[in-house]
Amino acid sequence: MKFAQMIEFRSSRIAEFDQYLDAWMAKTEGDRIPHRAVLTRDRDAEDEYMLMVVFASHDQAMENSDRPATGEFASFLAAICDERPTFRNLDVLREVEL
Repeated sequence: MKFAQMIEFRSSRIAEFDQYLDAWMAKTEGDRIPHRAVLTRDRDAEDEYMLMVVFASHDQAMENSDRPATGEFASFLAAICDERPTFRNLDVLREVEL
C-alpha cells in the first residue's frame, strides 16, 4: 500500500525552499526513496504551504526517515519555517486519475 506524508508549514522563505529542493534532488539522484512530491500553497492563507511526499510503502518511508539526507532536509525545513511544521502520516487507500 502506498504511503504519503503531508507536511504543513508556514514560511516567508519559499524561494529558498525551492532552491534547496532542487539541490537536494540533484544530490540524491539515483538514491532516493520517495517517488513523488507535490508542493501546494494555500490561496486563502499567506505563506501557508503543504508538501505531500509519496512512497511505495510505509516501510520505505520509515527507511527514508533514517537517511542522513532526510535529516538534513528536515533540519533545513525547520530553519525556514515561521512556525513548527505539522506532519501527517497517511495510508493511500485510493488513487485515480480524473
